[in-house]
Amino acid sequence: MSAMTAPAAERTLPFEIAIQVEADDWTGAGMPDLDALAARAASATTAIVALETVPGSEVSLLFCNDATIRDLNNRFRGKDKATNVLSFPGDEPSEGPMGPLIGDIALAFETICRESSELGIPFDDHLTHLIVHGLLHLFGYDHIFDEDAAVMEPLETRILATLGIADPYASATFAMDQ
Repeated sequence: MSAMTAPAAERTLPFEIAIQVEADDWTGAGMPDLDALAARAASATTAIVALETVPGSEVSLLFCNDATIRDLNNRFRGKDKATNVLSFPGDEPSEGPMGPLIGDIALAFETICRESSELGIPFDDHLTHLIVHGLLHLFGYDHIFDEDAAVMEPLETRILATLGIADPYASATFAMDQ
């Protein structure tokens, strides 16, 4: 999969974003507008990664808690622990456009809060990074092997830079759960 910048006229999202908020913490005082933050992250991602989709395509975001993401991580990855983000690709990839179900992304409030505090970065920036990270997984990118990470991580950094967010991989303390 190659990354390229889409012309400005084509920067409308090639998919809808469906948001489900399962944990009340996501709607508390001081929390970001999740619709706006997700749209901003998706727009920046698709401005760099050209993505062809079928009409009516969708990405769903589940804003949950650690208990829910731990259950998902255990059921689908065999890891009985909470994590910050999980991505579940939808329809089987083909040679043509993606969709209509591009996939689902789950984000865990407590883990993201803790990590942003430990890393000393704004919560909104960390959440944006994790949405971009999740989207790239749905688009076929990975970081399990070093050669894949060498493609995905600089791409994330480039996307985040367009949003004014610092390189999350510049810190030796940050590593995505594999």
